[in-house]
Amino acid sequence: MTKKKNISEAISSIPRNVFSGLVVSFIALPLSLGLAMASDAPPISGVIASIVGGVVVSILGGTYVTISGPGKGLVAVILVSISSMGLSATYAAIICSGIILLLLGFLRLGKLADYFPSSAIQGVLAAIGLIILGKQFHIMLGNKIFKDNTIGYLAAIPETIQSSFFYENQGLQSAAIAGSVSLLIMVVYSKIRNKYLRLIPAPMWIVVLSLTFSYYCEFITKTPNPISEKYMVPMIPGFDEIISSLPTPDFSIMATVVFWSNVTALTLIASIESLLSIKAVDKLDLRKRRSNVNKEIKALGLSTALSGLFGGLSVVSVIAPSSVNINNGGSVRLSNFCHSLFLSIFILLLSTELARIPLSALMAILVYTGYKLASPALVKKIFFIGKEQLIIFFATLLITLKIGLISGIFAGIVITFFIHVLINKSFNLFFKNILKPNVLMFKESDSNYFISVKHFCSFLNFNNLKNKLDVIPQENDVVVDFSLCAFVDHTALENIDSYQELFYKKGGNLEVIGLDMLGTRSEHPFALRRVLPLSGLINRGVTKRENSLKTMAEELGVSYSAKKQQRLKHLRNFRFFSLKKTKYITNVLINKKEAVSLFDIRFSQGESITEGEVSTTMLLVELTKKTPSFTLTKEGLLERFYAITVDKDIDIDGYKRFSNRFYLTGKNEKKIKLFFSKNIIRFLDDNPSYYIESFNNSLLIFSKERLASVKEAKSLLEFGLNFKKVILEA
Repeated sequence: MTKKKNISEAISSIPRNVFSGLVVSFIALPLSLGLAMASDAPPISGVIASIVGGVVVSILGGTYVTISGPGKGLVAVILVSISSMGLSATYAAIICSGIILLLLGFLRLGKLADYFPSSAIQGVLAAIGLIILGKQFHIMLGNKIFKDNTIGYLAAIPETIQSSFFYENQGLQSAAIAGSVSLLIMVVYSKIRNKYLRLIPAPMWIVVLSLTFSYYCEFITKTPNPISEKYMVPMIPGFDEIISSLPTPDFSIMATVVFWSNVTALTLIASIESLLSIKAVDKLDLRKRRSNVNKEIKALGLSTALSGLFGGLSVVSVIAPSSVNINNGGSVRLSNFCHSLFLSIFILLLSTELARIPLSALMAILVYTGYKLASPALVKKIFFIGKEQLIIFFATLLITLKIGLISGIFAGIVITFFIHVLINKSFNLFFKNILKPNVLMFKESDSNYFISVKHFCSFLNFNNLKNKLDVIPQENDVVVDFSLCAFVDHTALENIDSYQELFYKKGGNLEVIGLDMLGTRSEHPFALRRVLPLSGLINRGVTKRENSLKTMAEELGVSYSAKKQQRLKHLRNFRFFSLKKTKYITNVLINKKEAVSLFDIRFSQGESITEGEVSTTMLLVELTKKTPSFTLTKEGLLERFYAITVDKDIDIDGYKRFSNRFYLTGKNEKKIKLFFSKNIIRFLDDNPSYYIESFNNSLLIFSKERLASVKEAKSLLEFGLNFKKVILEA
């Protein structure tokens, strides 16, 4: 039945995916042309990359809704490659890059993306955005100038604005107006909410309006287009002409350092851009599927090699067309295939019409893209995460602009590690523990997992945690405990947040505990955290768990405090703490009406080198009814041993199931048996097992010797309130 349903759904989704492929082709066509021309490559080379990528990746790829084509991140690399080696040698470099990507896929190296610090990646992307914006802004206003570097292009923007609008050159002014209007369309489009207008993406509106204006001048006013031919998109050859004039890649300089430097840059940036896009698009997938990254890398590698052979650019996974695909009903790889099919049709039927589009209008699309990659809002966001992240961001950005993309990535990694060492004032924390297995996973029940992370968790070793999370079905509940960590960085926290969203959308729950034991300089949830110094000069910040506990307290109408408290004398009398040293309690929820308090407690057990600190979530219930002292816990092999050697297991007559399930001890057996009435036993039998200890008319209740997730804390509180009610009614 399920198989028939899947087939039926696949058939019914065909029209939506075909339509989505058509809409995606609207945005892919101008974007492909613009990226190719921005790279100083023939305009058709961008379209070839989209067509080849769409066909190959849709058949062999490992994603579901991702669209493939030329990448904006490769503009600067291809531009440098063409200027240093020539076009034919660049095609050879693209082919070699594709082969290397193919090999990387087979070597399952897609996981390398996890080792790049988030702020360094943002710095590289921002640098790419400035490179695109700096060069294309001048072409958007009808100028084509040459400068030595991106800073020179950016510095020349005021001069270009003046020359475009204030010099008496009608053709130049008209091109500048077309570019400015196109940029305005890109900016305003995001504000439009009309569903019919939004059916056509902003780049396609630019194409449609450009063609309409051209035909208006030709047939209505019968006057020449005010934008002269030299400011238009160059004539694109027809399909037959493309086939008959396939380029011959030049491998003659293959033995040179320059050639392999460009191949390395192409491979590195293509892989980074693709991996980032795949991660981002997986979050948008309405079916919450997870991509096979290595399979996708192999398909992109093959696509890139074939694209270079046919005169196309490198092929990557691209975010913007992919999001358009999802928003228009794309759900399977058919939409990627259809987008390439429609692009082929456009080239067959409309290649001559594309010469009616102003080059400045297409460049406006890229200028807007470049601005989004390096917008002030991004800098502001990184500043709020932490000042050290801003240092990493700007250092990576400047080195990328000044030296190159590979140098920028490498510098970002080194600077991030150096800053982490300075913040922790310890090189040994990383040196001694980098190769140690720092992630332990336990399956606590059929649907509950507990993961404990030790030492540190950063971009250097986050992959250890990722490997554990990847094997857990996302409809289950997972608790990730960082209380044994001395340091957790921004990259790890950002990735964990992505996993939390994935689990939530699949019906599961991933909760992070232990972060409130660490300090931070920022209130941002992704701010890096480390062990608090004794001076306490660094604020603890607010974690997601603390916010969730505060929300829970507000919903239940109880008080909440995240501050550390030392009032622990009433706890030290419990048998559980007889051989333990209590430190402090925090995250305290108090229900004064019911005389119930929930809290996280930090204690140590053992002495000297065997001493270890533990954090646990506990519940204290005050009773108005006199109760005997007892300890009740789930019976296991160890408890059976205790029953023989230490404390007798008290069995309740007539309740064999209860007696077999629980280990019950206490000094006054008679009073304990009288206390455990029929209703109390039935309640305990019908609920999950907890450790319950009674002393001096108070109950201490907890589940496991670890911090509880918010979901578990709520269940513990509900159990305690209901148990108290049953006791008082007995």
